[in-house]
Amino acid sequence: MNLNKKILAGKIFIYPTDTIYGIGCNALNKKSVERIREIKRRDKKPFSVIAPSLGWIKENCIVDMPLEKYLPGPYTLILKKQEKDFLLHVSDSETLGVRIPDNSFTMEIQKSGVPFVTTSVNFSGEKPANKIEEIPEEIIKEVDMVFNAGELTGKPSTLIIEGKEIRR
Repeated sequence: MNLNKKILAGKIFIYPTDTIYGIGCNALNKKSVERIREIKRRDKKPFSVIAPSLGWIKENCIVDMPLEKYLPGPYTLILKKQEKDFLLHVSDSETLGVRIPDNSFTMEIQKSGVPFVTTSVNFSGEKPANKIEEIPEEIIKEVDMVFNAGELTGKPSTLIIEGKEIRR
């Protein structure tokens, strides 16, 4: 089964971004999104998504900044949704965090054509992982696939809210 089929089937992945390791799944699959909440021991705090394209962002969000300035790159843009109920199980607010990490794994994810949940792979409130060895075994055993790209050097993505950079 190729990666696209696995994404579309709702599999859960640990994968590299251009910053840190993430855990994610097809954002359209409510069951998989809820499973990630359980794995991370996370409440209803919104998740962000890796967008399949800049066009997808423009179709589904109100874009009030030059996307090309930030994406692809180590940023999460917090944008208002076009439709309030869009991806409510991912973000139950009127906004959605969107990313396009600048790395080859993201390009593979984007081939599926669906938004992909992206969140740091750690228990909620704990330190994000820069290498697979830093990820708790309890998390690794709950996912379907782990993609190891060695040690990543980044920090969590910089948030862009209303055109302002917010470092985390």
